[in-house]
Amino acid sequence: MNSHRLGAALHTEALEARFALRATAHLTAQADALPNDISERLRIARENAVRRARATRVEVAPQVAVSRSGGTLTWPGTPSGGGSGWWVKLAALLPLVALVAGLMLIQDWHGSNQVSAAAEIDASLLADDLPPSAYSDPGFLEFLKSPQE
Repeated sequence: MNSHRLGAALHTEALEARFALRATAHLTAQADALPNDISERLRIARENAVRRARATRVEVAPQVAVSRSGGTLTWPGTPSGGGSGWWVKLAALLPLVALVAGLMLIQDWHGSNQVSAAAEIDASLLADDLPPSAYSDPGFLEFLKSPQE
């Protein structure tokens, strides 16, 4: 996927270079008709623009270094020792915090379901008219385990 992005970026850069060559050729062809003072001001402005564009391209271009032996990748905002910025550490811990919070919520939900099921069984037992000897009957536990319809 990265090679696709790189290819698209190179294609865009080639199109921009082709447009720049066409524009400069057209402007150069028309420059002969201009007075000398205007053509000199345009030449100086063009040189300043090219100088600024080169400086901007050097500043903006990402400095990516890949070592074949170690397989390290360095991005512009990270120090050479690896991404030791606090945002990188936070981004690494954020999924762990989300996982722990999700597990705690699942445990709480499961516990509350068990408590409500036990409370429902207790309420139905207390509401029924059963003799005390029914609680000691061996089949009573099986009766409780069987689904009620």
